[in-house]
Amino acid sequence: MPLPKLHTENRYTYADYLTWPDNERWELIDGVPYAMSPAPGTQHQRISRILTRTIDTHLIGKTCELFASPYDVRFAEKSSVSDNYIDTVVQPDLLVVCDKSKLDERGCNGAPDLIIEILSPSSAAHDLKTKFELYQRYGVKEYWIIHPAEKTLLVYRLEENGSYGAPDRYCREDKVAVPLLGELEIDLKSVFAE
Repeated sequence: MPLPKLHTENRYTYADYLTWPDNERWELIDGVPYAMSPAPGTQHQRISRILTRTIDTHLIGKTCELFASPYDVRFAEKSSVSDNYIDTVVQPDLLVVCDKSKLDERGCNGAPDLIIEILSPSSAAHDLKTKFELYQRYGVKEYWIIHPAEKTLLVYRLEENGSYGAPDRYCREDKVAVPLLGELEIDLKSVFAE
C-alpha cells in the first residue's frame, strides 16, 4: 500500500487523513502515517469476537460503550482543536469509552478508558512500543496487549504519576477481573479457545 502524497511540511493531520481512500486503512501518530496490516487472521478474529461478546454483554444498561476496529480514536493536546491540528488518529482492535462526551459521529475524540490490541506478526512492534507510549501519554486508563500465539495477556494500568506500571500477566488458564468496568471477569480459556 503506497503512502499518501506527502503534505508540504512532511506531517499529516486528521484533515489530510479524511481525504485518503476509504478502501485503505491508515493510522496517524504524531503526523506520521502507518499503513494498517493486512486483514486480521482467523485467531485474531476469534479473540476479538469473544471479547466483544463478553464485554458488550456486560455493558448492557451501563454508561460505558464498546467499539471495534475500524473505529477512529483521535488524540490531540486539546479536545477542541480543529481537524487541521489533530495529528494522531488510531484504530485499536477494541476500545471502551465511559465518557459519552468524547463520542461523535466520527469516532472517539480523546482517551478511551480501555484499549485492547491483539498482536499480529506485522503489528507487534508497533503495538508494543509506539502505541504503548501513545496511550500512556494521552492517559488511557488500561491498555491490554494480547499475544494470540502465546495465549497470553498483558494488562497495563495507568498509575497516579501518569505512567503505566509493570503489567499484570495472564495466561490461558487465568481469569481476569476488570474492576474498571465493574464486576466483569473474563475467562481466558474461552478467549483462547480453538
